[in-house]
Amino acid sequence: MADETIMTTGIAAHGASRLPWVEIDSFNLELKDEEGFLGDRASKGAFRETLEEWRKPLRKSGDDPFGKELSENISKKELDAILVGDDTEASAVVHSTIEDFAQELAHVTRRFLKTKAWDKTERIVVGGGFRDSRLGELAIARAEIVLKAENFKVEMVPIHRHPDDAGLIGALHLAPSWIFEAHDSILAVDIGGTNIRCGVVETRRKKAPDLSRACVWKFELWRHADDEPTRENAVKRLVKMLKDLIAKAEDEGFKLAPFIGVACPGVIESDGTIRKGAQNLPGNWESSKFNLPASLVEAIPRIGEHDTAVIMHNDGLVQGLSEVPFMQDVKRWGVLTIGTGLGNARFTNRNGKRER
Repeated sequence: MADETIMTTGIAAHGASRLPWVEIDSFNLELKDEEGFLGDRASKGAFRETLEEWRKPLRKSGDDPFGKELSENISKKELDAILVGDDTEASAVVHSTIEDFAQELAHVTRRFLKTKAWDKTERIVVGGGFRDSRLGELAIARAEIVLKAENFKVEMVPIHRHPDDAGLIGALHLAPSWIFEAHDSILAVDIGGTNIRCGVVETRRKKAPDLSRACVWKFELWRHADDEPTRENAVKRLVKMLKDLIAKAEDEGFKLAPFIGVACPGVIESDGTIRKGAQNLPGNWESSKFNLPASLVEAIPRIGEHDTAVIMHNDGLVQGLSEVPFMQDVKRWGVLTIGTGLGNARFTNRNGKRER
């Protein structure tokens, strides 16, 4: 990442390594072993594969408590209910799966902690869709115990907010504080391999200047994976969602900032292009000729009376940024997001002082 990351306008570059509250020591780190990418061992797919392995011997004897239902189709809510239900065999299967997954999560985390970028990490926040469940919380807690038993001095905690909200709220921390002086909300975009989510994020700075009370006022969700759109159509749909939200925010009387924070998979270059990691998005988002921030500014040149500014960064990193207000008691901390893959970022707080 480039050393010069703050532009003369006071707006950070896309994919910047310095933001108003934090220095970004690492993000989207891809660690490998002989079996491939380490992150794949602690993904939601890996959890389902582990569940399937525990069901196999029971299925052979005709005692599978889940019957013929595919492991990938059993919802987190169902699995959570089984943990506290009366079916002890089903509960044992789920607990065994959690234990194995926690061991894998601890193994992957251990490898991160041994890298130079993650050295001296004091706390790790775990987000992603898997965290939004009791089984996810148990796996996180168990992984922390495993690491502490090995004398790793690190906390592992679930992300404070719902992961979907965190992916939008984190965009606040891409913006310079001066942009909030006359505005009480921003537009945020969270782009994933399955969904595109847009929202109006309230700062609530009067209640909490550190943005700890920020919330998503309204959002729109499009499950683009069902529609299989072209890249161009995906951008058009995204623009329409944003314009709809602008209109609703104005009708409600919000003072919407002329700023759009975008969270997107992959390695984001300072010019707004995506170097790698966007293979699950509709169409080719890694083309040097495609620039999403520029496309958004062209389609929405002004918000209110001011020119629109757009900043884009990695999606796992942005989800982690939602935790900035809650991490001021440590210096070095990281985020792991358990989803299709394992998003990751490591931060160093900038002495608790937000750059203006």
